[in-house]
Amino acid sequence: MEAAICIRLAVPEDWEVIADYNSRLAFETEGKRLDNSTISTGVQTLLSNPQHGRYFVACIDDRIVGQLMHTREWSDWRNGEIWWLQSVYVHTEHRRAGVFRALFRHLEKLAESTPNVIGLRLYAEEHNSKAFEAYRSLGLVHAGYVVMERFF
Repeated sequence: MEAAICIRLAVPEDWEVIADYNSRLAFETEGKRLDNSTISTGVQTLLSNPQHGRYFVACIDDRIVGQLMHTREWSDWRNGEIWWLQSVYVHTEHRRAGVFRALFRHLEKLAESTPNVIGLRLYAEEHNSKAFEAYRSLGLVHAGYVVMERFF
């Protein structure tokens, strides 16, 4: 019998696992190696400043097996807040076992019960077909947007 999945808000002490999972995510989906110092500091900064966003973690037997982060965007067109899902990762040993579904449903319920939150969005690496399949199975649809960026 599979152990129960527990979803909880991440705490500052979770930073090492989250930073590791973010590094794995970048390498698995984009072939990128993240700078350990930068990702560690970035995760710690978010965990100590909830105005930047929040991480939720999925645990089995007190071990973190998955994560997602959400940030907020104000939509003037819709007069409401959109929650963006980011840094979604499930450890390879626990994929296809309902971990992401549990994380998503937890955030979805929280969003639906929060005044002024009008929807959820995420972006994914364009060639990650397994991720798209999972997202569609949860009722997410392609929004018709392309993400463009410029970093400095």
